[in-house]
Amino acid sequence: MKPLNPIRLSGREVLPLVEGGKGISVSNGESSGAWSAAGGVGTFSAVNADALDAQGNLMPMVYKGKTRKERYRELIKFSIEGGVTQAKIAHERSNGQGRLHMNVLWEMAAVEEILHGILDKVSPLVHGVTCGAGMPYRIAEITASYGIFYYPIVSSGRAFRALWKRAYHKFPEWLGAVVYEDPWRAGGHNGLSNSEDPEKPEDPYPRVLELRQVMREFGLQDTPIIMAGGVWYLREWTDWIDNPDLGPIAFQYGTRPLLTKESPISDAWKKRLLTLKPGDIYLNRFSPTGFYSSAVSNPFLDELKERNAHQVAYSISPVGDHTEGFPVGARGRLVYLTAHDKEMAEGWGKMGYTEAMRTPDTTLIFVKPEKANEILTDQINCMGCLSACLFSNWAQNEEGTTGRKADPRSFCIQKTLQAISHSEEVDHQLMFAGHAAYRFAEDPFYAGGHIPTVKELIERLQTGE
Repeated sequence: MKPLNPIRLSGREVLPLVEGGKGISVSNGESSGAWSAAGGVGTFSAVNADALDAQGNLMPMVYKGKTRKERYRELIKFSIEGGVTQAKIAHERSNGQGRLHMNVLWEMAAVEEILHGILDKVSPLVHGVTCGAGMPYRIAEITASYGIFYYPIVSSGRAFRALWKRAYHKFPEWLGAVVYEDPWRAGGHNGLSNSEDPEKPEDPYPRVLELRQVMREFGLQDTPIIMAGGVWYLREWTDWIDNPDLGPIAFQYGTRPLLTKESPISDAWKKRLLTLKPGDIYLNRFSPTGFYSSAVSNPFLDELKERNAHQVAYSISPVGDHTEGFPVGARGRLVYLTAHDKEMAEGWGKMGYTEAMRTPDTTLIFVKPEKANEILTDQINCMGCLSACLFSNWAQNEEGTTGRKADPRSFCIQKTLQAISHSEEVDHQLMFAGHAAYRFAEDPFYAGGHIPTVKELIERLQTGE
């Protein structure tokens, strides 16, 4: 294993080890502060972060607004309070060591307002802002106004070229690094393009080499690249370390910090991570963001697969093979199915899947009555957590809507991520994880259910293990 030389990030030399940001209270001040205290770059999430009262107790996000726009304003207030809280905790825990970054998603609701709201109060405590989930053109302008470095997350050299030419070339001195997030191996939301096959992972080396070549065109040969997604043992990446073709490289860990003593996730979640096997992480497209995402295959995802499988196309009038009338809804309004699809729909009905719900794509899905009620309730309770949502048709525009029918094949991402972050219930919630998470069960470091401190983990990583 080659020695890990320090790298300059956000104005200071640090270990080339970066904690990946994970939203909804999973990367918090405790975990990121500990990572920074150990000499690396800690990253707390400002995506609906937890706020605490004066006694250190969690302040629950209870929405009182009757309209979606009223709840949307409450969400912004909660988000700013939580981000400020976690920044202060992270700063205190870091002991002035390493660097502290804040992670946001460009497609989260009111991202610019939330960024300003947090940084107005704690900018001296934060050294960098990491941002992905979309094309964050304005992140450079915002962070530069506070004298803070920005770290865009991309999955290709092409994406970075577009960002640089449109906006980043105006703020080159504040570009801390470019995060390459592997769209097949990373956890959470993934940046797969329409031209890339989700079933055929590509080797990250040529893709990162292409990114470096693009960066060199713009005079960024000394700007680090942070490799994210699929990194476990650094001994497997020795060809990347001190590689003149790639230039300065750091490595980001999103999944391994989940299993530390400082990690705020529940004991049930930690125990589940220790049992994962190859293939247990499922790359899917159920997210209301429209992005692919990687999560542990569990009953939550099984139900979403079932919803999509219990699906048939319909027409509002007889046309072609769609000749069989089928009553939908409380009023029994007729739509028309093919003879084969009507037979399937009736069969699902006999199994209890009696509620037909329309999708934006002129299809029907069939669910049980209790699930239909849950879907409708979640859609009604939407608080606008995304800039645009497929599940509820919310959008943060003047109309307040995407203009499309809400899609019952998706789910309320805010609800499930809050639930898994604040309870012991994991099997029936969305559990994001990187595709290497099965290695917890194989890695001798975790034998016997051992859960290390962040400091112990970082010491271990430096040995290549």
